[in-house]
Amino acid sequence: MNTAHVPVLLNEVIHSLSVKEGGVYVDGTFGAGGYTKAILDARPNTRVLAIDRDQTAIDAGQKLQAQYNPRLKLILGCFGNMSDLIDEKVDGIVLDIGVSSMQIDQAARGFSFQKSGPLDMRMGQTGQTAADVVNTYSEDQLADIIYIYGEEKFARKIAHQIVSVRKSAPFENTLALAQAVHAIMPHKPGDIDSATRTFQALRIYVNDELGELERALNASVQLLKKGGILSVVTFHSLEDRIVKDFFVHHTAQRMHVNKYKPQTDQCADFELLYKKPIVASAAEVKANPRSRSAHLRSAVFMGEGES
Repeated sequence: MNTAHVPVLLNEVIHSLSVKEGGVYVDGTFGAGGYTKAILDARPNTRVLAIDRDQTAIDAGQKLQAQYNPRLKLILGCFGNMSDLIDEKVDGIVLDIGVSSMQIDQAARGFSFQKSGPLDMRMGQTGQTAADVVNTYSEDQLADIIYIYGEEKFARKIAHQIVSVRKSAPFENTLALAQAVHAIMPHKPGDIDSATRTFQALRIYVNDELGELERALNASVQLLKKGGILSVVTFHSLEDRIVKDFFVHHTAQRMHVNKYKPQTDQCADFELLYKKPIVASAAEVKANPRSRSAHLRSAVFMGEGES
């Protein structure tokens, strides 16, 4: 396992789950197994069903699986498909959205522009790569991707630059793409790198991260037992907005009128554990800078409702 990977808001996540004796929990984003191990250590007879789309993470988790056998089951797949991957009701689900530090640290995966590597960015290592996108998509398509998923106000300028540069030679590695962005958008020391939002946008698009998140949230309604907990850690506004909107919709007191009965029933799928998202403490941010943008939202499943 990669000891350099530190799970964000670990104590807060475990507290939110209220891990129970004999409970069954889903770690939808296994990664290096930080949340999974903490859940298994919380109670002696707890079980975890851990999902990851990255075969590398599943392979690295075999040692942890052997240590906690038979309480840990590793599942290769996308967490958005968890209702198809899991055939039992569970007491809690935790999701840590986005790319893991293990993937970023591996230059060969192509997630980071700070290291030279193939322009890949696929978490599951299947499907089209980031290179496929930047080398074949139209200028308008690239601009839309960078603007929508990167929230980059200079998206059209960057897209135009990409299309211009690729006429000479296709983009094959991370540094070439970063240099193309830097050429028209220099950044000052201390500021966020000008290529950050472009790389974020391509990563989210290539892996359909927002679609995966939406599917997973909807699947939680099918998988959770009454009283089960859904806890989600996000790292940027696009993800957090989706989780917030999901909870707003599913915690609303929706009116259900039966035309054969005079009364009106009220129900909600979830009840929020916290009115506002939990953020990392100053001490955690100092120890793990990745945690500075993290938001934890948690809610209790109240029973069957309508989506």
